[in-house]
Amino acid sequence: MVACRRCPSLRILVIEDESRILAFLVRGLEAEGYAVDAAETGAGGLHQALREAYDLVILDLLLPGLDGLSVLRELARNRPELPVLILSARRDLATRLRGFELGARDYLAKPFSFDELVARVRVQLKQVGAADARVLHAGALALDIARREASIGTLVTNLSDREFRLLHHLVEHAGEVVSRERLLSEVWGYSFDPGSNVVDVCVRRLRKKLGPQAPIETVRHAGYRLRAA
Repeated sequence: MVACRRCPSLRILVIEDESRILAFLVRGLEAEGYAVDAAETGAGGLHQALREAYDLVILDLLLPGLDGLSVLRELARNRPELPVLILSARRDLATRLRGFELGARDYLAKPFSFDELVARVRVQLKQVGAADARVLHAGALALDIARREASIGTLVTNLSDREFRLLHHLVEHAGEVVSRERLLSEVWGYSFDPGSNVVDVCVRRLRKKLGPQAPIETVRHAGYRLRAA
């Protein structure tokens, strides 16, 4: 679904420190029918993006304090489902590639055409606006990636950040055995095994929240598996 002037339901966060450009983007995107919030610092934008439910982030890189690439890195770790479009005066190939490596979905260099920006925004929001892009299914389990909720039958539960990321990873690999080491790397960002039981603790919390029908299985000496049916 692409936003229309009668349906301002899709939310965009613009993180941009140049007030003139920021005001221009907010006015223009609102005129296209989107609900738009703004942040002028990297830290402020990151806080908003982690706290609120947005469908897209438009991110400048040259921000005061916390720079845009650092914001992008944290969003990729904590909100991997949230698409980010970089809008930056940095045009060099190395920076563009680094942005994509850190999880950006698109990159538009300044100065830019507003019509081109809107076209790129629509491409990203077509995917976000589809209901099946928001909800992942594995057997009886449904994971709403926008609301960060898991449901089995009539049971619906909110998830913490780590719980969501762990369950999201298991859902994406439903039916496969996923090792604790892999979960430590993908969810906690550890490049080594610190001898911690954080994975097991998080799985126990998930099982408690999901109730007796929780589809997370322990595979002895191997890791965990989410039943696909």
